[in-house]
Parts: sequence; structure tokens; C-alpha cells
Amino acid sequence: MPLNMSNQPELALPFESTRSLLTKWRTRDASKTALVDLDQGGKSITWGQLATEADKVAQFLADRGIKPGDKVAVLSDEYLEKLIIWMGIWRLGAAICPLNVEMNEVHLVEILEGIEPALTLWHTNLDGPKLTSGLKTPSIRFNTWKEDAKDPEELFAILAAMPDGAGADINSENAAEDLACIFCTSGTTSKPKSVVYNHMSYWLSGLSTLDMLGLDENDRTLEYRSFGWNSAQILSLMPWLQTGLTMHMAKRFSRSRFFGWIRDNNITFSAGVPTVVNMLLNEPPPEAERDVPSLQRMTCSTAPLSPDQWAKFENIYGVTLLQLYGMSEAGWICGNRHYRRAMGTVGPPAKHQEFIIVDGNGTACPPGVEGEITIGGPQTCMGTISPDGEFEDLSEARIKTGDLGMMDKDGFVTVTGRTKDLIIRGGVNIAPLEIDNVLLRNPKVREAAAVGVPDNIYGEEVIAFVSVKSGENLTEEDVKSWCADSLPAFKAPKHVYFTDELPKSDRGKVLRDGLRDIWLSAK
Repeated sequence: MPLNMSNQPELALPFESTRSLLTKWRTRDASKTALVDLDQGGKSITWGQLATEADKVAQFLADRGIKPGDKVAVLSDEYLEKLIIWMGIWRLGAAICPLNVEMNEVHLVEILEGIEPALTLWHTNLDGPKLTSGLKTPSIRFNTWKEDAKDPEELFAILAAMPDGAGADINSENAAEDLACIFCTSGTTSKPKSVVYNHMSYWLSGLSTLDMLGLDENDRTLEYRSFGWNSAQILSLMPWLQTGLTMHMAKRFSRSRFFGWIRDNNITFSAGVPTVVNMLLNEPPPEAERDVPSLQRMTCSTAPLSPDQWAKFENIYGVTLLQLYGMSEAGWICGNRHYRRAMGTVGPPAKHQEFIIVDGNGTACPPGVEGEITIGGPQTCMGTISPDGEFEDLSEARIKTGDLGMMDKDGFVTVTGRTKDLIIRGGVNIAPLEIDNVLLRNPKVREAAAVGVPDNIYGEEVIAFVSVKSGENLTEEDVKSWCADSLPAFKAPKHVYFTDELPKSDRGKVLRDGLRDIWLSAK
């Protein structure tokens, strides 16, 4: 279906297929490093090698009857090989389904069967036969690229046996409106929904990332999150592909290795999430160890960052931190720019997002008035697939985010909370994030979050959960007194519960429902 781009600003980079981009970067400098796998001892692949391998993967797929538009599932942790395969799938014009292997295994199997891929590729570290036993379509194992593989049934051994130039003459490639990816939202305990994207959606989010971060071909980036998540796809994968920069990847964040990674590889930009930022704030390494002059910028997304945390991080590390805001169904929604930012906000709306804050009647809110954030346009997803397998077409829809926010007169957006997390005390709406920020300003507090719980008089009452830094002591009265200095009485927590760790999602978001469950079980 043709894409409606009528409300979009002019594209900084016109859309190009994966085939075109790989050819471009190979022609520009075939010897330039494209990817570095930090968990495989710094194993790397150049843009020239990547283009050649992607052609071979496309030939392999075509030989097995895979056509443009077909779905290919990839079951793997984060390895360089996963992205070689990814580029080959897109090179052919097929769609990738990069299922997160950290998901509950039962759900993983069910989702895989629901997607019905034409082919499934699984990493040798997984129990592929078990995961794919319910499929009616073939599957094949893959191991490591450029190893002396002898197994004729293993993908990279098959590719190694292909002649030079294999797949180069395959003429198919992905178009802007073609299906690009089906991935899952978080689902470690309950079966998640799947999100469906076309290539233009990815392209626009990638352009928004470039606008926010100012990345170009000379950057050396670091990503340590799963590429099964939309955030890693649009923050790291797309700018890498769009500019031909060098990306370094790891399976997960490592506090002990982080600064070494940056120093040894002259990293200029690193992904970030609140858990990582808080970890580095609460236990900073010695000053000499954190001296990383190459690192210019980091991001923080998936959950709001308080202004105090933001300023403290920049003071300690001398690195520009940019708070971004997005969601699985929409890509980037807002983001601070490297050239324009405001601490405590998530920045202006993303360049290619059709953004409106609305009131309860669906009317656009003026600056300074809180409402629900909604988004639309070609950057958002094509649709979602429910846990029951029902497809919801969102290609022409305006999506309600479930987030409350307001925009100031300068166009900066502050996310004030979730509609479902809003505390309604005596008919007055209270945003828990405001209370969180006050709690987190206390130098003895490591983590904190406020929630509303049932109350016989007010309907809901405010309580707080606090995790204290190692070696520090706080009492309930200490916390209440601290809050009383900054909050009106009706917003201040009436009870404080201390815990070693706040419950979080696999993306670092505090689970307020989990906190309510703790409160209920303690009654």
C-alpha cells in the first residue's frame, strides 16, 4: 500500500533499500569495520565482507524458496552472526522476526507458531529442535562466521562453500512499504503482543535518531541490549545502516567492562537506560577509570530520568546525556537533541512523529496543560498481533500511548506519568513521577517510587517504596520529613516501605503494579 507522507518534513536522507546501502558502504570503503562483537573477543566484520555475506544469505534463502515478503524467524542472543543474517534477510526483501530468546520459553514457542515463519534460523546455543518442533516449515542451525565449520547442515558452513559473488545478481530488495519486522514487546511473565513494522517506519525513526544524536559515518557506537527490542533497532541498528558507521555490540551491559570497552574502541556514543545510569551514579568507578575522552554522548530512555540524576551524571562523567522517549508501537515519540535540550524533559517531539497531547474529549491541549500523549503517521507501526493472534491494523490510526504529559511554550515535553498509574486522592489527580523525583533527590536514596493504594476515606492514598544506598540509613520519618519540605501534604507519602530492590521490567521500568502487590501481600 502506498505510504502517506504528506504531513512529513523533507527527509534528511531519501529512503534506500538494504541492498543499496550495503553496496554504497562497500563501494565507499570495503575495508572499514562495520561491526565489532565485544563478547567474541572483538571479532569484527568489514562493510565489504558484510555486503558479500548478506548476498550469500540472500542466495541461501532464495535457494530454499524464500521470497520477498516471506517471514524468517531468527532465534539467537546478540551475536555478530545475528546481524549478518538480518542484513541478508532484508537484502532479499524478506521480513525478519527476531524473537527475544530471554522470553518465557512456552510463550516463545507459541509466538513462533503464531507467526508461521517460512523458515526459522536458530543459534547453536539454543535447543532449536525443541523450540521449532511445532512448526510445519523448516529450520536450520547457525553457529559462527569465519570459523572452520565442517557441518554441511550449519548455515555459515553452507555460506562458506558458496562461490565468490554468490547472491550478487539477486535483483529483489526491500521497498519502503514492505513488511520489515515482527518483534515482541516485553513478556517475561505473561505472553506478549507482537508489533508489525514496514521499512519506512524504521527509516523515519532512524532519521529521528540521527537528528537527536548527530551521528555520522565517523562515529563508533556501543549497543548492549537485545536487537529484538524496538529501542535497540531504531537507536543503534538503523543509524548504523543509514550512515555506514562502526557499531560495537555486546549481549548485555557490564559495569566492570563498560569503561574498558569505551577506551579500547574509542567509542563516541553509547546507548543507555535508567538502570545503567543509576548503576553508574550509585557506584561510580575511580576517577582515573572513568576518564573516557572519546565518549561524547549517551542516551537514557524507557523510563523518565529526574533532573537531579541527569545533572549529577553529567557532572561525574563529563558526558552529554540525552533523555529520549519512545514506545514499541511508535518508535521515537520525543527526544532531546544534541543541539537543543532541557533537563527534566523528554525533549521536543521526534522529527518524523505526528504528535498531539489531548484532553479527555480528544481535543488538543495548549502548552502547559496536561493530557494524554497520542501519535500517528507513517513512523508508527503497521499494526499489532494480540496474544490470541488477532491483528489490529494501526496504519491509519492515532495511537494513544497511555502516557500523560504536557508541552511547554518552547516545545519541550514532560512525561508526567501513566494514565493507569495516576493517583486519584480525594478527587485530585497526583502524578507519581513528581513524588519519585523528590525522593530521588535524597542523597541516601538509591531507588524510589510512589504508588496509589486503596483508602476508605480518600479512595486512594500515596505510599512510597524506597531502596537505600549501601552504607546509609533512613527511617520512615526521615523520608516523610524530606518529602514534606518539597511536597504539599496531600501529595506526600503517608507510609514508606523499604526494600532492597524495586521490581522492574526487563527494560528497567519500575513495575508499579508489582509495588501494589507487595503492599497488598504485606497487609
